Amino acid sequence: MRNFLFCVALLTGGLQHVASAEVFEHTLANGLRVIVKEDHRAPVLVQQIWYKAGSMDEHTGKTGVAHVLEHLMFKGTRSVPAGEFSRRIAAAGGRENAFTSNDYTAYFQQLHKSRLPLAMKLESDRMHGLNLTAAEFSKEIKVVMEERRMRTDDEPHALLQEKMMAAVYLEHPYQHPVIGWMSDLEQMNVNDARAWYQHWYAPNNATLVIAGDVKASEVFALAQRYYGGIPRQVQPVRRNFTEPVQIGIKRIVVKAPAELPLLVMSFHAPNIVDPQQDWQPYALEMLAGVLSGNDSARLNKHLVREQQVASSVGAGYDSASRGPGLFTLEATPSEGKTVGEVEAALRGEIAQLVKDGVSAEELKRVKAQVLAGEVYKLDSVFYQAMQIGQMESIGLGYKAIPVMLEKLQAVTAEQVVQVAEAFLLDDNLTVAVLDPQPLSGKPKHKGADHVR
Repeated sequence: MRNFLFCVALLTGGLQHVASAEVFEHTLANGLRVIVKEDHRAPVLVQQIWYKAGSMDEHTGKTGVAHVLEHLMFKGTRSVPAGEFSRRIAAAGGRENAFTSNDYTAYFQQLHKSRLPLAMKLESDRMHGLNLTAAEFSKEIKVVMEERRMRTDDEPHALLQEKMMAAVYLEHPYQHPVIGWMSDLEQMNVNDARAWYQHWYAPNNATLVIAGDVKASEVFALAQRYYGGIPRQVQPVRRNFTEPVQIGIKRIVVKAPAELPLLVMSFHAPNIVDPQQDWQPYALEMLAGVLSGNDSARLNKHLVREQQVASSVGAGYDSASRGPGLFTLEATPSEGKTVGEVEAALRGEIAQLVKDGVSAEELKRVKAQVLAGEVYKLDSVFYQAMQIGQMESIGLGYKAIPVMLEKLQAVTAEQVVQVAEAFLLDDNLTVAVLDPQPLSGKPKHKGADHVR
Protein backbone atom coordinates (compact mmCIF):
# COMPACT_ATOMS: atom_id res chain seq x y z
CA MET A 1 0.00 0.00 0.00
CA ARG A 2 3.04 2.17 -0.02
CA ASN A 3 2.64 5.66 -1.47
CA PHE A 4 -0.98 5.11 -2.49
CA LEU A 5 -2.14 8.21 -0.67
CA PHE A 6 -0.06 10.56 -2.70
CA CYS A 7 -0.67 8.84 -5.98
CA VAL A 8 -4.10 10.42 -5.63
CA ALA A 9 -2.49 13.76 -6.38
CA LEU A 10 -3.20 15.96 -9.39
CA LEU A 11 -6.85 15.07 -9.75
CA THR A 12 -8.31 18.24 -11.19
CA GLY A 13 -11.71 19.43 -12.32
CA GLY A 14 -14.19 16.58 -12.60
CA LEU A 15 -11.76 13.96 -11.37
CA GLN A 16 -11.13 15.85 -8.15
CA HIS A 17 -14.89 16.13 -7.69
CA VAL A 18 -15.26 12.36 -8.09
CA ALA A 19 -12.50 11.76 -5.55
CA SER A 20 -14.11 13.86 -2.84
CA ALA A 21 -17.85 13.82 -3.59
CA GLU A 22 -20.54 11.74 -1.90
CA VAL A 23 -18.68 11.09 1.33
CA PHE A 24 -20.81 11.09 4.48
CA GLU A 25 -19.85 10.60 8.09
CA HIS A 26 -21.53 9.94 11.41
CA THR A 27 -20.23 9.02 14.86
CA LEU A 28 -22.26 6.66 17.02
CA ALA A 29 -22.76 7.34 20.72
CA ASN A 30 -20.20 4.65 21.56
CA GLY A 31 -17.52 6.48 19.56
CA LEU A 32 -17.53 4.38 16.39
CA ARG A 33 -16.79 6.63 13.43
CA VAL A 34 -18.79 5.62 10.34
CA ILE A 35 -17.79 6.96 6.92
CA VAL A 36 -19.70 6.18 3.74
CA LYS A 37 -18.48 6.72 0.18
CA GLU A 38 -21.37 6.35 -2.24
CA ASP A 39 -20.45 4.93 -5.65
CA HIS A 40 -23.44 3.67 -7.61
CA ARG A 41 -21.72 2.38 -10.73
CA ALA A 42 -22.08 -1.31 -9.80
CA PRO A 43 -24.24 -3.18 -7.24
CA VAL A 44 -21.31 -4.04 -4.98
CA LEU A 45 -19.80 -2.70 -1.78
CA VAL A 46 -16.87 -3.08 0.56
CA GLN A 47 -17.01 -2.97 4.35
CA GLN A 48 -13.77 -2.19 6.15
CA ILE A 49 -13.27 -1.86 9.90
CA TRP A 50 -10.03 -0.13 10.90
CA TYR A 51 -8.57 -0.33 14.41
CA LYS A 52 -5.93 2.22 15.36
CA ALA A 53 -3.71 -0.50 16.79
CA GLY A 54 -0.67 -1.77 14.94
CA SER A 55 2.72 -3.13 15.76
CA MET A 56 3.96 0.30 16.88
CA ASP A 57 1.58 0.03 19.86
CA GLU A 58 3.16 -3.21 21.09
CA HIS A 59 5.49 -3.42 24.06
CA THR A 60 9.02 -4.79 23.92
CA GLY A 61 8.87 -8.53 24.43
CA LYS A 62 5.35 -8.75 23.01
CA THR A 63 6.08 -8.01 19.35
CA GLY A 64 3.79 -9.66 16.82
CA VAL A 65 0.71 -9.74 19.04
CA ALA A 66 -1.27 -7.38 16.78
CA HIS A 67 -0.75 -9.72 13.83
CA VAL A 68 -1.42 -12.82 15.93
CA LEU A 69 -4.76 -11.41 17.01
CA GLU A 70 -5.61 -10.68 13.39
CA HIS A 71 -5.33 -14.42 12.78
CA LEU A 72 -7.37 -15.24 15.86
CA MET A 73 -10.20 -12.96 14.77
CA PHE A 74 -11.16 -15.69 12.29
CA LYS A 75 -11.33 -18.38 15.00
CA GLY A 76 -14.90 -17.90 16.09
CA THR A 77 -17.03 -16.05 18.61
CA ARG A 78 -19.50 -17.17 21.23
CA SER A 79 -22.22 -17.27 18.55
CA VAL A 80 -20.27 -17.98 15.32
CA PRO A 81 -18.10 -21.14 15.34
CA ALA A 82 -14.52 -21.15 14.07
CA GLY A 83 -14.41 -20.94 10.28
CA GLU A 84 -18.08 -20.01 9.98
CA PHE A 85 -17.38 -16.31 9.35
CA SER A 86 -15.49 -17.07 6.15
CA ARG A 87 -17.97 -19.74 5.06
CA ARG A 88 -20.93 -17.37 5.36
CA ILE A 89 -19.20 -14.62 3.42
CA ALA A 90 -18.19 -17.08 0.69
CA ALA A 91 -21.73 -18.48 0.54
CA ALA A 92 -22.96 -14.92 -0.05
CA GLY A 93 -20.63 -14.63 -3.04
CA GLY A 94 -18.18 -12.38 -1.24
CA ARG A 95 -14.56 -12.42 -0.24
CA GLU A 96 -12.87 -11.23 2.92
CA ASN A 97 -9.49 -10.90 4.57
CA ALA A 98 -7.46 -8.69 6.89
CA PHE A 99 -4.10 -7.00 7.20
CA THR A 100 -1.87 -5.66 9.97
CA SER A 101 0.66 -2.84 9.63
CA ASN A 102 2.85 -0.74 11.87
CA ASP A 103 0.01 1.74 12.28
CA TYR A 104 -3.31 -0.16 12.22
CA THR A 105 -5.17 -3.43 11.72
CA ALA A 106 -8.06 -3.69 9.26
CA TYR A 107 -10.65 -6.28 8.24
CA PHE A 108 -12.73 -6.20 5.06
CA GLN A 109 -15.46 -7.90 3.08
CA GLN A 110 -16.43 -7.32 -0.56
CA LEU A 111 -19.87 -8.52 -1.64
CA HIS A 112 -23.21 -7.66 -3.25
CA LYS A 113 -24.85 -4.56 -1.84
CA SER A 114 -27.80 -6.59 -0.50
CA ARG A 115 -25.51 -8.51 1.86
CA LEU A 116 -24.28 -5.56 3.91
CA PRO A 117 -26.43 -6.59 6.92
CA LEU A 118 -24.71 -9.99 6.93
CA ALA A 119 -21.25 -8.43 6.82
CA MET A 120 -22.10 -5.97 9.59
CA LYS A 121 -23.63 -8.65 11.78
CA LEU A 122 -20.54 -10.84 11.51
CA GLU A 123 -17.99 -8.05 11.90
CA SER A 124 -19.70 -6.39 14.84
CA ASP A 125 -20.02 -9.77 16.56
CA ARG A 126 -16.27 -10.34 16.58
CA MET A 127 -15.56 -6.77 17.68
CA HIS A 128 -16.77 -7.68 21.17
CA GLY A 129 -17.57 -11.40 21.22
CA LEU A 130 -14.34 -13.12 20.18
CA ASN A 131 -13.89 -16.55 21.73
CA LEU A 132 -10.18 -16.69 22.58
CA THR A 133 -9.19 -20.15 23.74
CA ALA A 134 -5.81 -21.59 24.62
CA ALA A 135 -6.39 -24.43 22.16
CA GLU A 136 -7.01 -22.13 19.17
CA PHE A 137 -4.12 -19.90 20.19
CA SER A 138 -1.78 -22.88 20.39
CA LYS A 139 -2.65 -23.90 16.84
CA GLU A 140 -2.57 -20.42 15.34
CA ILE A 141 0.71 -19.28 16.89
CA LYS A 142 2.37 -22.16 15.06
CA VAL A 143 0.85 -20.90 11.81
CA VAL A 144 2.24 -17.42 12.47
CA MET A 145 5.70 -18.76 13.26
CA GLU A 146 5.65 -20.77 10.05
CA GLU A 147 4.54 -17.66 8.17
CA ARG A 148 7.51 -15.82 9.63
CA ARG A 149 9.90 -18.57 8.50
CA MET A 150 8.39 -18.61 5.02
CA ARG A 151 8.08 -14.87 4.43
CA THR A 152 11.07 -13.50 6.34
CA ASP A 153 13.62 -16.07 7.43
CA ASP A 154 13.58 -17.81 4.03
CA GLU A 155 13.22 -14.62 1.95
CA PRO A 156 16.52 -12.73 1.72
CA HIS A 157 15.01 -9.41 0.66
CA ALA A 158 12.48 -9.48 3.50
CA LEU A 159 15.21 -10.47 5.93
CA LEU A 160 17.37 -7.56 4.76
CA GLN A 161 14.43 -5.18 5.18
CA GLU A 162 13.82 -6.42 8.73
CA LYS A 163 17.45 -6.04 9.77
CA MET A 164 17.65 -2.62 8.13
CA MET A 165 14.62 -1.29 10.00
CA ALA A 166 16.11 -2.53 13.25
CA ALA A 167 19.24 -0.52 12.43
CA VAL A 168 17.46 2.61 11.17
CA TYR A 169 15.47 3.19 14.35
CA LEU A 170 17.08 3.38 17.78
CA GLU A 171 13.98 4.16 19.85
CA HIS A 172 10.89 4.21 17.67
CA PRO A 173 8.91 0.92 17.59
CA TYR A 174 9.13 0.86 13.80
CA GLN A 175 12.35 -1.01 14.60
CA HIS A 176 10.25 -4.13 15.28
CA PRO A 177 8.79 -6.28 12.48
CA VAL A 178 5.02 -6.43 12.18
CA ILE A 179 5.09 -10.21 12.30
CA GLY A 180 7.16 -10.06 15.49
CA TRP A 181 10.51 -11.44 16.54
CA MET A 182 10.58 -15.22 16.70
CA SER A 183 11.66 -15.24 20.36
CA ASP A 184 8.58 -13.17 21.27
CA LEU A 185 6.26 -15.44 19.30
CA GLU A 186 7.71 -18.47 21.06
CA GLN A 187 6.97 -16.95 24.48
CA MET A 188 3.53 -15.53 23.66
CA ASN A 189 0.38 -16.99 25.22
CA VAL A 190 -3.36 -16.58 24.88
CA ASN A 191 -3.46 -14.00 27.67
CA ASP A 192 -1.23 -11.67 25.63
CA ALA A 193 -3.68 -11.85 22.72
CA ARG A 194 -6.64 -11.42 25.05
CA ALA A 195 -5.12 -8.30 26.63
CA TRP A 196 -4.49 -6.79 23.20
CA TYR A 197 -8.07 -7.49 22.16
CA GLN A 198 -9.50 -5.99 25.34
CA HIS A 199 -7.31 -2.89 25.12
CA TRP A 200 -7.73 -1.91 21.49
CA TYR A 201 -10.77 -3.60 19.91
CA ALA A 202 -13.43 -1.11 20.88
CA PRO A 203 -15.80 1.04 18.85
CA ASN A 204 -14.16 4.25 20.07
CA ASN A 205 -10.84 3.04 18.65
CA ALA A 206 -12.26 2.05 15.26
CA THR A 207 -13.40 3.52 11.96
CA LEU A 208 -16.05 1.76 9.88
CA VAL A 209 -15.78 2.53 6.16
CA ILE A 210 -18.44 1.48 3.66
CA ALA A 211 -17.94 2.23 -0.03
CA GLY A 212 -20.10 1.22 -2.97
CA ASP A 213 -23.70 1.16 -4.13
CA VAL A 214 -25.28 2.24 -0.85
CA LYS A 215 -27.21 5.13 0.65
CA ALA A 216 -25.50 6.78 3.59
CA SER A 217 -28.67 7.10 5.65
CA GLU A 218 -29.35 3.37 5.35
CA VAL A 219 -25.75 2.52 6.24
CA PHE A 220 -25.90 4.70 9.36
CA ALA A 221 -29.10 2.96 10.45
CA LEU A 222 -27.52 -0.47 9.95
CA ALA A 223 -24.38 0.62 11.79
CA GLN A 224 -26.50 1.73 14.74
CA ARG A 225 -28.36 -1.59 14.68
CA TYR A 226 -25.31 -3.83 14.61
CA TYR A 227 -22.52 -1.78 16.20
CA GLY A 228 -24.41 0.73 18.35
CA GLY A 229 -24.88 -1.58 21.33
CA ILE A 230 -21.18 -2.37 21.74
CA PRO A 231 -19.88 -0.42 24.76
CA ARG A 232 -17.02 2.00 24.42
CA GLN A 233 -13.86 1.32 26.42
CA VAL A 234 -11.27 3.43 28.17
CA GLN A 235 -8.24 3.39 25.91
CA PRO A 236 -4.68 2.85 27.17
CA VAL A 237 -2.46 5.93 27.13
CA ARG A 238 -0.36 5.88 23.99
CA ARG A 239 3.27 6.84 24.29
CA ASN A 240 4.42 9.58 21.94
CA PHE A 241 7.57 8.04 20.48
CA THR A 242 10.31 10.19 19.00
CA GLU A 243 13.43 9.12 17.15
CA PRO A 244 16.70 10.84 18.08
CA VAL A 245 18.56 12.68 15.35
CA GLN A 246 21.01 10.39 13.60
CA ILE A 247 24.60 11.60 13.87
CA GLY A 248 26.43 9.51 11.32
CA ILE A 249 26.05 6.96 8.57
CA LYS A 250 25.13 3.40 9.56
CA ARG A 251 26.06 0.32 7.57
CA ILE A 252 24.94 -3.28 7.93
CA VAL A 253 25.58 -6.43 5.91
CA VAL A 254 23.15 -9.35 5.92
CA LYS A 255 24.40 -12.72 4.71
CA ALA A 256 21.68 -14.99 3.37
CA PRO A 257 21.24 -17.59 0.63
CA ALA A 258 20.33 -15.62 -2.49
CA GLU A 259 21.13 -15.38 -6.18
CA LEU A 260 21.98 -11.68 -6.33
CA PRO A 261 23.20 -8.93 -4.00
CA LEU A 262 20.98 -5.99 -3.11
CA LEU A 263 21.74 -2.48 -1.93
CA VAL A 264 19.25 -0.44 0.12
CA MET A 265 19.92 3.17 1.17
CA SER A 266 17.36 4.65 3.58
CA PHE A 267 17.34 8.28 4.68
CA HIS A 268 15.34 9.72 7.58
CA ALA A 269 12.81 12.16 6.15
CA PRO A 270 9.79 14.10 7.44
CA ASN A 271 6.25 12.93 6.95
CA ILE A 272 2.94 14.76 6.83
CA VAL A 273 1.98 16.36 10.13
CA ASP A 274 0.02 19.40 8.97
CA PRO A 275 -1.37 18.83 5.46
CA GLN A 276 -1.91 22.54 4.90
CA GLN A 277 1.35 23.96 6.20
CA ASP A 278 3.85 21.22 5.30
CA TRP A 279 5.60 21.30 1.94
CA GLN A 280 8.68 19.10 2.24
CA PRO A 281 6.83 15.73 2.20
CA TYR A 282 5.11 16.66 -1.06
CA ALA A 283 8.42 17.64 -2.61
CA LEU A 284 9.97 14.36 -1.45
CA GLU A 285 7.13 12.49 -3.11
CA MET A 286 7.88 14.25 -6.37
CA LEU A 287 11.60 13.57 -5.91
CA ALA A 288 10.84 9.84 -5.76
CA GLY A 289 8.89 10.19 -8.99
CA VAL A 290 11.64 12.12 -10.74
CA LEU A 291 14.14 9.43 -9.79
CA SER A 292 12.10 6.30 -10.56
CA GLY A 293 8.45 7.10 -11.22
CA ASN A 294 8.45 5.75 -14.78
CA ASP A 295 10.63 3.93 -17.30
CA SER A 296 12.17 7.17 -18.52
CA ALA A 297 12.97 8.45 -15.02
CA ARG A 298 16.55 9.20 -14.09
CA LEU A 299 17.67 6.11 -12.23
CA ASN A 300 16.36 3.61 -14.76
CA LYS A 301 17.56 5.66 -17.71
CA HIS A 302 21.06 6.38 -16.40
CA LEU A 303 21.98 3.43 -14.20
CA VAL A 304 20.18 0.58 -15.98
CA ARG A 305 20.11 1.50 -19.67
CA GLU A 306 23.06 3.85 -20.14
CA GLN A 307 25.68 2.95 -17.53
CA GLN A 308 24.44 -0.63 -17.10
CA VAL A 309 25.69 -0.61 -13.53
CA ALA A 310 22.37 -1.90 -12.15
CA SER A 311 19.89 -4.47 -13.41
CA SER A 312 17.08 -2.89 -11.40
CA VAL A 313 16.78 0.29 -9.37
CA GLY A 314 14.07 2.29 -7.62
CA ALA A 315 13.21 5.03 -5.17
CA GLY A 316 10.39 5.05 -2.62
CA TYR A 317 8.98 7.34 0.00
CA ASP A 318 6.23 6.79 2.55
CA SER A 319 5.14 10.01 4.24
CA ALA A 320 1.61 8.98 5.24
CA SER A 321 2.05 7.18 8.54
CA ARG A 322 1.78 7.56 12.31
CA GLY A 323 5.53 7.31 12.68
CA PRO A 324 8.60 8.88 11.07
CA GLY A 325 9.20 8.71 7.33
CA LEU A 326 11.98 7.22 5.21
CA PHE A 327 13.20 7.99 1.72
CA THR A 328 14.70 4.84 0.22
CA LEU A 329 16.85 3.97 -2.78
CA GLU A 330 17.53 0.37 -3.73
CA ALA A 331 19.34 -1.37 -6.56
CA THR A 332 20.61 -4.72 -7.74
CA PRO A 333 24.05 -4.58 -9.37
CA SER A 334 24.40 -5.78 -12.95
CA GLU A 335 26.51 -8.85 -13.58
CA GLY A 336 30.14 -7.95 -13.10
CA LYS A 337 29.34 -4.81 -11.08
CA THR A 338 29.75 -4.42 -7.33
CA VAL A 339 27.52 -3.00 -4.63
CA GLY A 340 30.10 -0.26 -4.14
CA GLU A 341 29.86 0.78 -7.78
CA VAL A 342 26.07 0.93 -7.57
CA GLU A 343 26.19 3.03 -4.40
CA ALA A 344 28.61 5.42 -6.06
CA ALA A 345 26.31 5.70 -9.07
CA LEU A 346 23.27 6.44 -6.88
CA ARG A 347 25.22 9.09 -5.01
CA GLY A 348 26.25 10.57 -8.33
CA GLU A 349 22.63 10.84 -9.46
CA ILE A 350 21.67 12.71 -6.29
CA ALA A 351 24.62 15.05 -6.63
CA GLN A 352 23.77 15.71 -10.28
CA LEU A 353 20.16 16.49 -9.43
CA VAL A 354 21.20 18.96 -6.72
CA LYS A 355 23.72 20.60 -9.05
CA ASP A 356 21.67 20.84 -12.24
CA GLY A 357 18.13 20.92 -10.87
CA VAL A 358 14.93 19.41 -12.24
CA SER A 359 13.42 20.60 -15.50
CA ALA A 360 9.84 21.78 -15.77
CA GLU A 361 9.20 19.14 -18.42
CA GLU A 362 10.55 16.39 -16.16
CA LEU A 363 8.31 17.43 -13.29
CA LYS A 364 5.32 17.76 -15.61
CA ARG A 365 5.86 14.20 -16.85
CA VAL A 366 5.91 12.83 -13.30
CA LYS A 367 2.71 14.66 -12.41
CA ALA A 368 1.00 13.37 -15.55
CA GLN A 369 1.95 9.81 -14.68
CA VAL A 370 0.56 10.20 -11.18
CA LEU A 371 -2.71 11.47 -12.62
CA ALA A 372 -2.97 8.58 -15.08
CA GLY A 373 -2.49 6.07 -12.31
CA GLU A 374 -5.16 7.61 -10.16
CA VAL A 375 -7.73 7.62 -12.96
CA TYR A 376 -7.63 3.82 -12.98
CA LYS A 377 -7.64 3.52 -9.20
CA LEU A 378 -10.87 5.48 -8.89
CA ASP A 379 -12.64 2.55 -10.56
CA SER A 380 -12.11 0.50 -7.40
CA VAL A 381 -14.48 0.92 -4.47
CA PHE A 382 -11.96 -1.05 -2.42
CA TYR A 383 -9.27 1.53 -3.12
CA GLN A 384 -11.65 4.38 -2.29
CA ALA A 385 -12.40 2.81 1.09
CA MET A 386 -8.71 2.09 1.69
CA GLN A 387 -7.85 5.71 1.10
CA ILE A 388 -10.40 6.90 3.64
CA GLY A 389 -9.55 4.24 6.21
CA GLN A 390 -5.83 4.84 6.16
CA MET A 391 -6.20 8.61 6.35
CA GLU A 392 -8.47 8.29 9.37
CA SER A 393 -6.27 5.71 11.08
CA ILE A 394 -3.07 7.72 10.85
CA GLY A 395 -4.74 10.82 12.24
CA LEU A 396 -4.85 13.07 9.18
CA GLY A 397 -8.49 12.47 8.29
CA TYR A 398 -9.99 11.98 4.85
CA LYS A 399 -10.93 15.65 4.62
CA ALA A 400 -7.25 16.46 4.20
CA ILE A 401 -7.18 14.74 0.81
CA PRO A 402 -8.24 17.78 -1.28
CA VAL A 403 -5.64 19.90 0.53
CA MET A 404 -2.99 17.31 -0.20
CA LEU A 405 -4.02 17.26 -3.86
CA GLU A 406 -3.46 20.97 -4.14
CA LYS A 407 -0.18 20.92 -2.23
CA LEU A 408 1.33 18.16 -4.33
CA GLN A 409 0.15 19.79 -7.51
CA ALA A 410 1.91 23.00 -6.45
CA VAL A 411 5.36 21.44 -5.90
CA THR A 412 8.06 23.28 -7.83
CA ALA A 413 11.27 22.01 -9.35
CA GLU A 414 13.23 24.18 -6.91
CA GLN A 415 11.50 22.50 -3.94
CA VAL A 416 12.44 19.06 -5.26
CA VAL A 417 16.09 20.10 -5.30
CA GLN A 418 15.81 21.63 -1.83
CA VAL A 419 14.58 18.43 -0.18
CA ALA A 420 17.19 16.32 -1.95
CA GLU A 421 19.88 18.64 -0.62
CA ALA A 422 18.38 18.79 2.88
CA PHE A 423 17.60 15.11 3.57
CA LEU A 424 19.66 12.83 1.31
CA LEU A 425 22.70 13.20 3.55
CA ASP A 426 25.03 10.70 5.18
CA ASP A 427 23.99 11.78 8.66
CA ASN A 428 20.45 10.61 7.79
CA LEU A 429 21.54 7.44 6.02
CA THR A 430 21.49 3.73 6.77
CA VAL A 431 23.03 1.48 4.13
CA ALA A 432 22.03 -2.19 4.09
CA VAL A 433 23.65 -4.75 1.81
CA LEU A 434 22.52 -8.27 1.06
CA ASP A 435 25.61 -10.45 0.71
CA PRO A 436 24.37 -13.51 -1.23
CA GLN A 437 25.43 -16.89 0.08
CA PRO A 438 25.28 -20.19 -1.83
CA LEU A 439 21.78 -21.56 -2.24
CA SER A 440 21.37 -24.77 -0.27
CA GLY A 441 18.84 -26.36 -2.55
CA LYS A 442 16.71 -27.28 0.44
CA PRO A 443 12.96 -26.76 0.02
CA LYS A 444 11.63 -23.63 1.63
CA HIS A 445 9.19 -23.71 4.50
CA LYS A 446 5.60 -23.92 3.44
CA GLY A 447 2.82 -22.30 5.38
CA ALA A 448 -0.31 -20.23 5.19
CA ASP A 449 -1.27 -16.81 6.43
CA HIS A 450 -4.63 -17.91 7.81
CA VAL A 451 -6.01 -21.34 8.54
CA ARG A 452 -9.76 -21.00 8.99
